[in-house]
Amino acid sequence: MAQKTKPDSLRLGINKPWSSQWFFRRSRRFFLEEDEIIRKLTRGKILASGVAGIDIERVGDAVRISIRAARPGLIIGRGGKGIEELKNLLLKEMKNLRRKNKIGGSFSLNLNVEELKRMEISAPVTAQQIAFDIERRLPYRTAMRQQMEGLKQNKGIKGGKIKIAGRLNGAEISRSDWLAFGRMPLQTLRANIDYGEATAYTTYGTVGIKVWLYKGDIFDSKEQSANSKL
Repeated sequence: MAQKTKPDSLRLGINKPWSSQWFFRRSRRFFLEEDEIIRKLTRGKILASGVAGIDIERVGDAVRISIRAARPGLIIGRGGKGIEELKNLLLKEMKNLRRKNKIGGSFSLNLNVEELKRMEISAPVTAQQIAFDIERRLPYRTAMRQQMEGLKQNKGIKGGKIKIAGRLNGAEISRSDWLAFGRMPLQTLRANIDYGEATAYTTYGTVGIKVWLYKGDIFDSKEQSANSKL
């Protein structure tokens, strides 16, 4: 259970909230498909901004999308042009999907961009940064060490682990390597484990990166609500 189950899914409803919140009135399959399209298009469009999470909420005919990013300025763009292009792209694909599934009626789309706190470290952003470094032909061990040193300097991180797998440095035979420090109680449900993964696309194939961050234990509801967005 420790490393065969995603820490986020294991703690859903305990100290991790759902990233999609809605009640299905029509077809659960349609809503799941629409959520997947929203996340895929959003990440593909603004991946360089350091996306930490995408939350989708449906209230009636309104769809609210909240994006947490390390560099929100890249998403918003000059004069709000970037976020407007992203909204138009999502509206176009969502309308096509609803037309394909013969679901009529009007709906509204609201995009909200939140910036990560200055001292906040996100596992998905860390994994994506390592992927960018590998794509720029930086040695994978160097990329892992640089991120690990940054994690150690943050007081809110009590333990961390970075695992990378694939044709490392272009080797003919694929293998895996990892670095870790501190504690990593993956089987403790009250442990606040931030998990993220990314893929580096190189000339010799893809390299997968996984990052685990242990941010302490959650004991009461107040602390849980404060850490729900981390």
